[in-house]
Amino acid sequence: MEATADGRRLSEVAYQAILEGLFNRKVPTGAFLSQSDLVRMLGVPVQPLRDALRILEAEGVLTIHPRAGIEFLKPDLELARSTYQFRSIIERAAARTYAENGDAAAIASLVHDHQSLIEQIGAKGLLPEHLAPLQSLEDRLHGEMVASLRNPLIETTARRLKNYLILIKLDRRITAPLALRTLREHMEILEACQKRDADLAEAALGRHFQAALQRILGMV
Repeated sequence: MEATADGRRLSEVAYQAILEGLFNRKVPTGAFLSQSDLVRMLGVPVQPLRDALRILEAEGVLTIHPRAGIEFLKPDLELARSTYQFRSIIERAAARTYAENGDAAAIASLVHDHQSLIEQIGAKGLLPEHLAPLQSLEDRLHGEMVASLRNPLIETTARRLKNYLILIKLDRRITAPLALRTLREHMEILEACQKRDADLAEAALGRHFQAALQRILGMV
């Protein structure tokens, strides 16, 4: 099986290239494209591309129409609701487990980094250099909670849901109030975890997801 210099299979490279094309809008969501279009746009060989397309179809990112083309998912409100419902099922249990068994030093580090970013945004407003740390904290908190379940099947599902979430949020503008609200909701979860209060952590996670979905739906 062909691989790149760093050992990755070409199908894995193609898989990432398609997702990155969606995330950076090189491949428009909702687009209807041919394999030739994708080879030209993404610069990946045909066979690895086909392998990656089959995986992404199974993950719900696109639909392959034989002899017609590839139709990419266009996120809508129903996808947002379904994604957050599924995340809630997984991460309520994860929040409880993280509160009970999460590494105290890792939780303390997340608390410190959240507090630091809250102070920076509160003092200076949301600057471009804050966006990467903001996303990093999102990934770390939810990633560590899910990892605490020690279930590879759940981790695989969580990665798939993360792809949906990135697509859902593509056109969402992040403002200082939104960023601060998200960070403070994270802090409620983390403070419950520091207290080793699983009930409180699960409740805080539920409120966070409900508020996040409302923000995406434009209700607040």
